[in-house]
Amino acid sequence: MAEGGSDAGSAPPTPSLSSLPLAALNVRVRRRLSLFLNLRAHVAADWTALAEEMGFEYLEIRRLETHADPTGSLLDDWQGRPGASVGRLLELLGKLGRDDLLMELGPSIEEDCQKYILKQQQEASEKPLQVDSVDSSIPRTRDPAGITICDDPLGQMPERFDAFICYCPSDIQFVQEMIRELEQTNHRLKLCVSDRDVLPGTCVWSIASAVGWWWLSLMITCKARNVTSRLSLHSASLQVPIRSD
Repeated sequence: MAEGGSDAGSAPPTPSLSSLPLAALNVRVRRRLSLFLNLRAHVAADWTALAEEMGFEYLEIRRLETHADPTGSLLDDWQGRPGASVGRLLELLGKLGRDDLLMELGPSIEEDCQKYILKQQQEASEKPLQVDSVDSSIPRTRDPAGITICDDPLGQMPERFDAFICYCPSDIQFVQEMIRELEQTNHRLKLCVSDRDVLPGTCVWSIASAVGWWWLSLMITCKARNVTSRLSLHSASLQVPIRSD
């Protein structure tokens, strides 16, 4: 069986049989290996001789003898050990003189290996491209600048708000009413609403620290169930200090 070489151009090199895990072999090949190796014969090496070449000890081989398909169990146990591969299996079978197996199962093993390689290449091509350095992981501004959508990219002039609105999703209607009453009326306040003003992916701890550092103002915790009328909303708005800048 010829080992695959690298293709021209930018295509990734084709893995050799020595590097392919035993998992590349399908059920059909494994069952046919069992048909050949489970049969105990004095004229040909069976699964016990293969197990010894694989490094299995006497008690381990005796345990495998109790299985209905000792060759299948042997392959399952061996594929989790270091050095186990399709190429190594073929090498051991050749060492044991089982050329009949190599000739009989060679085309099927080759077919399984090609299917495995194509599947791995397809999965690799479908993975999103990941570069060594990710822009979002490199801070471009001074902490905690660069948290909201209108921050100066150089971090020299962070965005300022009159109040940070802390709310849960069930209070969104109250938050929308608060925006209308406090931003779109004579109050002209600037509210920081996370779903609207905070950059996606911003750490919640950075937001919390920014509230107390340069977002000054007042943190308003929304509890819509406690607000029963527009008059209550006006009363809440009067407690918010107007910006001094």
